[in-house]
Amino acid sequence: MLRPPRPPLTPPVHPPLVQPDTGPHDQALCDTARPPDWRNPQPREPYHLLVIGGGPAGLVAARGAAALGARVALVERHLLGGDCLNYGCVPSKTLIRSSRLYAEMRNAANFGVLAADEIHVDFALAMERMRRIRSRISRVDSAARLAASGVDVFFGNARFTSGDAVDVDGGRLRFKKALIATGSRSMLPPIPGLAETGYLTNETVFDLTELPASLLVIGGGPLGCELAQAFCRFGCRTCRRRNATPR
Repeated sequence: MLRPPRPPLTPPVHPPLVQPDTGPHDQALCDTARPPDWRNPQPREPYHLLVIGGGPAGLVAARGAAALGARVALVERHLLGGDCLNYGCVPSKTLIRSSRLYAEMRNAANFGVLAADEIHVDFALAMERMRRIRSRISRVDSAARLAASGVDVFFGNARFTSGDAVDVDGGRLRFKKALIATGSRSMLPPIPGLAETGYLTNETVFDLTELPASLLVIGGGPLGCELAQAFCRFGCRTCRRRNATPR
């Protein structure tokens, strides 16, 4: 028996660059990863290499090509650093470290260590530590440092207008070679009632300041497994489901 086709997955929209009430560290992140007063430079056409996407792959390619003497332009529409810095590796690993320490303190007796009778986790403080580390690491790949290394950094939406040119928010960039390094994003499964109930993605979960009482994690990839374990260690009632698409 053939099943009817599944409805298409819907991509979530990017959250605002700075969320309210998250402290100064997110502002510091934006000051380096997308300076509010940044002005796109005058193009040096044609570019030997045009890189679309300022995540880890795009940053390495742009810096490497510029070091070899190429004229390089990098276009980013959101924040430099991509998922790794902003919504993936860096924030998740800092939370994992905090949650692991909390779990080890609770089980200190298993290691022959006498801990305090009551050990509490300050989730807001753990999240603030994550934002502080994230903003500090963002300095390594700041827009200013990229420009100093010879890369022309453009913020905006890139749209191909021909085989050797792109439009970036009304500005035209010509190139000889182009590298598309836009990465991937989480997709919203077509679950009835999901939009009305409310949800988090890897782009918004790190904006939390209070520990949820319970959390259902949809997706059994690396980030889903990491977040499920970390939140469970913090004391959140957590359930992970690998495939939640209705049949």
